[in-house]
Amino acid sequence: MTDATTASLSAVPPDDASTAARPSSWLTEARTFVAAVEKICRTDKGARAALRRGEGKPLDSPGVQGMHKVVAPLLPPAALYDDDTQRAHYAIAAMIAAQRSDAHTGAPAPAQNEQAASPAYGRSLGLTYAAAVASGGQDGMRESAAEDRLNLLTRQSINGLHRHLPAAVRQLCGKKCPPDWAQLLVDLRAWPRDRGRIGRRWLQDFYRARRAADLEAAKKADDQTEAQPPADDA
Repeated sequence: MTDATTASLSAVPPDDASTAARPSSWLTEARTFVAAVEKICRTDKGARAALRRGEGKPLDSPGVQGMHKVVAPLLPPAALYDDDTQRAHYAIAAMIAAQRSDAHTGAPAPAQNEQAASPAYGRSLGLTYAAAVASGGQDGMRESAAEDRLNLLTRQSINGLHRHLPAAVRQLCGKKCPPDWAQLLVDLRAWPRDRGRIGRRWLQDFYRARRAADLEAAKKADDQTEAQPPADDA
């Protein structure tokens, strides 16, 4: 077995009951990567500009050359043997950098010991779209629009997903519902091999969340009706 094959196999997160309660190795790596990129975007305008220029561009295009100085030192070792893994990391870094400046001025990412208590799975893109619908008002998204966009994304090849994601993410961030960058990185990294399962989870999460929101809204409406005093008889 070659070194490249060994590294590629070791990059696949274990999938057994003993690991179900803690983040996969991919998600742990992704959270570390995202925290580093967000810190760079908060503190280094030049590096952020270099990342932003690479948004939506192929790995070997001239617009991405400026990203290497920032992204290459942050890549997990397995990425060196896998173009799809590299492409996912570069894409997420560029999309983070492309968001409004005030998105990078919040509190720093949690320390390593705090990350250990993070959930085993991040928030899927389906849950993010459901949250955008639930937010309502000017910042909300029509349910039909969210459903259409999510269905479009789940039908894409890896090239199509890379092409459509930047606009989708800008729309979500514009609705003040940014994606879980780390989970999106994990999903984007695995998409070439597992797009059916990932797309199914996005859709299931969306519909389950919307159903729960509808039930909660109906319950609140019933409670308000019951709380109203009875009308006086004429």
